[in-house]
Amino acid sequence: MFFSKKTKGYFVEINESSVLIARTTSETAPLEVEELRECAVGDEAAIAETLKQLQPRKQPSGYLHSVVGIYPPRRVVRKHTLELKKLKEPAYMADLFTQQLRIEPEKFMLALINATDGADYDLSRATQKEVVFCGAPNDDINAAQQDLLNHGIYPERLELGSVSTLGALVDFLAFEKSKTPTLVLDVGNETTHSFIVSANGIEASRPIPQGLEAMVPVVQKELGLKDEESARKLFRSNTFDFTGMGPLLIKRLLKELQSSIGFYEVQTGQSVGQVLCIQLSPKLAWLEGSLASSLGIAPMKLDPIPWLRSRNIVVPDTLSKTASDFRWFGLMSLMVEHTSQNGSLTDKKE
Repeated sequence: MFFSKKTKGYFVEINESSVLIARTTSETAPLEVEELRECAVGDEAAIAETLKQLQPRKQPSGYLHSVVGIYPPRRVVRKHTLELKKLKEPAYMADLFTQQLRIEPEKFMLALINATDGADYDLSRATQKEVVFCGAPNDDINAAQQDLLNHGIYPERLELGSVSTLGALVDFLAFEKSKTPTLVLDVGNETTHSFIVSANGIEASRPIPQGLEAMVPVVQKELGLKDEESARKLFRSNTFDFTGMGPLLIKRLLKELQSSIGFYEVQTGQSVGQVLCIQLSPKLAWLEGSLASSLGIAPMKLDPIPWLRSRNIVVPDTLSKTASDFRWFGLMSLMVEHTSQNGSLTDKKE
């Protein structure tokens, strides 16, 4: 058996609703998943107890050394086509940051990767024009690190969960020999990051200033609730079926998505055939179905177990049902090692 390494691996994903944690037989593949646990964001007692249970023995440092995926609220994951002839012009990149990405680069931690394979982009050689800018404000990264340390988690490697998930999806589509362009929606509270991916890489991206919070006033109006807080609690609970109201709730978001898809299809001649939402809590699972129905495409169905096995990651039968739920795909993506770097945003602590 190749599962003989003594050092356990720990992987953590913190999204807007959940803390997902895995323990594995090794820090790197080949490995087998031993435990999968979930806690609600903000439930400090549950997180502390789960971390205590997952450690066979107390770490000397007092921290659980882990690979961590995070979703900073002001993250940037944007595909861009570089004008290679202008790269040596001093003002070109500065204008790109301020005009296209609308960020102040000195306040951001940024990585530039190839849109096709996720390898680090070499600006000195600059032979490929399709790139993806990945990053987040330094303040957000520092706050995330401090939050992790407060929980007793030391991030050996810190990645943008969106980037890790997208890289794994591209790899999965290539493994499946899929030719279907896929709409991937990273739906957050304030912003929806829209991507079109295929087995060839990230094809398109667009941030849309419409997130879950934009749906709350619609819920309040349609149900005649007295205030937005009441609407918010109902919207995020399991006590009301919003499927029938779905088209109204996603109306503004849908218009933006139709525009993005239409532009892509005209440019490439290819049709987007399926949609997948990442980061959604189970209470909002109806949203993906409403979006798929309104867009006239299918929700993406995937079985990650054979793909994980091909990457030397074994999921035992007792955990296969949990691991097959797409909500865990981002966490599992942190375990995958590609032949080229998969676009991780790494922050090494001195």
